[in-house]
Amino acid sequence: MLGDIGLIVAGLALLIWGADRFVHGAGSGARNLGVPPLLIGLTIVAFATSAPEILVSAVAAIGGKPGLAIGNAIGSNIVNIGLVLGVTAMIRPIALESATLRREMPALLAVSLLTVSLFLDTYLSRIDGVVMLTGLVIVMIWLARLGLRSAANDPIAMDYDAEIPSDVSMTMAIVWLVVGLLTLLIGAELLVGGAVGIAKDLGVSEVVIGITIVAFGTSLPELAVSLVSALKGEYGLAIGNIVGSNIFNLLAVIGVAATIQPAALAPTVLSLHIFVMVAFTLVLFAMTYDYDGKAKLSRLEGTALLTAYIAYGSYVIAQNI
Repeated sequence: MLGDIGLIVAGLALLIWGADRFVHGAGSGARNLGVPPLLIGLTIVAFATSAPEILVSAVAAIGGKPGLAIGNAIGSNIVNIGLVLGVTAMIRPIALESATLRREMPALLAVSLLTVSLFLDTYLSRIDGVVMLTGLVIVMIWLARLGLRSAANDPIAMDYDAEIPSDVSMTMAIVWLVVGLLTLLIGAELLVGGAVGIAKDLGVSEVVIGITIVAFGTSLPELAVSLVSALKGEYGLAIGNIVGSNIFNLLAVIGVAATIQPAALAPTVLSLHIFVMVAFTLVLFAMTYDYDGKAKLSRLEGTALLTAYIAYGSYVIAQNI
């Protein structure tokens, strides 16, 4: 088991560093091509921050472990809302001032409900995967149009403008993009290998390992981005990072896994995990809804999200180990 733990730690370290370099290269390259920062943030950066989950999903599915990929996608969304936003809001309340971001929230809810509808027959087929990947293309086009129509003074636009590097040459952007991608692939291989080993050692399902260990690890880049953004007062980026990542986690991660390796869903996915994910999404939507013109994720709400995540995680661990 120590060897498997070592693989997981090494894989996570490579995924975190590789994700940072991949996002850096993708964002810098797009900016050098003259793409507006908000458009880069809503599409390229949002997709790139989900790269660890997407590559882990692909590696797991190719290796005949689709349960790990599905657990990773669902678990990452739960971690992103419960842990990442919970901890971030507890440290620094997050003001939701971006009109662009408020339009993204219903899209996340719609994608979550689409996922539930495809899961109801307890089987994830290649057709389901194609539907989700088609949805990914539609969402990318919609986000691109949203980015082009959004006001230049939208807070989230200014956040992305400040964070996307403008002093990186195109050559170095491509170098970092390639280095980041290769590092992510190696990290994904190590993480999946270690996770499968842990599942066998503990006698638990790959879905459970995906929802707990793998989901927590692949969400660490989002935790770092959201915490740093909130502390810098870039609230739109702090929560926008999570909303975008969750949309891509479902459409890209599950879509890739189902297209590569169709699979029957474990009973607990439908009876517990998918509904917990939707519940977290609905709660986030309610918490950030602009009731009085002062939409904000408060410290109390952050504490509630973190408490709910700890309760869910403890229940899953207690039931399986």
